[in-house]
Amino acid sequence: MRIGLIGLGRMGMNMARRLLQGGHEVVAHNRTPDKIREIEAEGAIPAMTLEALAGLLKTPRVVWLMLPAGAVVDEHIERLTPLLSPGDLIVEGGNSRYTDDLRRAEALADKGLRYMDAGVSGGIWGLSVGYCTMVGGAPEDFSRIEPLLETLAPPRGYMHCGPTGAGHYVKMIHNAIEYGMMQAYAEGFALLEASPYGPGLDYAELSGLWNRGSVVRSWLLELCEDMFRRDGRLEGLKPFVEDSGEGRWSVLDAVERAVPAPVLTLALMERFRSRLDNSFADRVLAALRREFGGHAVKGAGSAGGEDR
Repeated sequence: MRIGLIGLGRMGMNMARRLLQGGHEVVAHNRTPDKIREIEAEGAIPAMTLEALAGLLKTPRVVWLMLPAGAVVDEHIERLTPLLSPGDLIVEGGNSRYTDDLRRAEALADKGLRYMDAGVSGGIWGLSVGYCTMVGGAPEDFSRIEPLLETLAPPRGYMHCGPTGAGHYVKMIHNAIEYGMMQAYAEGFALLEASPYGPGLDYAELSGLWNRGSVVRSWLLELCEDMFRRDGRLEGLKPFVEDSGEGRWSVLDAVERAVPAPVLTLALMERFRSRLDNSFADRVLAALRREFGGHAVKGAGSAGGEDR
């Protein structure tokens, strides 16, 4: 099957490779031409412009986007629309918010174009193990791209989740759960490190142990084992944790639907907290303890003296 793939970042490039390995023809486009040349050397058909990409695909076309969520996706869809024909299908495979899918699908339908949303999970390991893919859109469009999904995903690794938006909604919740799981592991290892037994523990070995029959075994623990083998106490890292949006959207959705999600919410808040240096809130807390109880506080720039 021939597909147009736009966006050759960490996910898109390896997805192109997996599709090529599966016997599909990939017409590849990227903002920077060096990525196009790189995948061309591996068998892809280069498209230096969107116009070239559309011309290299026969109708009904399938164009898969792997771009940063938000304005970049909208910009590419706007530029693609006049180049496509009625019946052509755009698959948005990035981490778009599901409400954006609803808006885009409606606007494209007015022009006779089809739209699907695909939440893709697998990260940098997807090339070798496959990409878990959650898809939203019309059943007939799902059937149309199923040969691609069979190649991209591991066995039983893709699912039609429902109408437009369902794929990205399910992926959004998936990522929020991921936040909670990661936070639980992080707090557990922090407690171990603070205990009298922490200095004697090999966390790589412990991660491997927990992955052998334990109820907390997971792929995340496999990654813990790998990272602790490289840096036993993670001394080469700063405690600064970013978020890519899905956690925020999940928490906002929980508020709007009045669904209690305290673990997911707290995991997101902890990511925000990780980015604060000299937190004003913590200074307020310390000052209040001093005011009502005369408790000692540490002054700015001091190693541990009382603020006089």
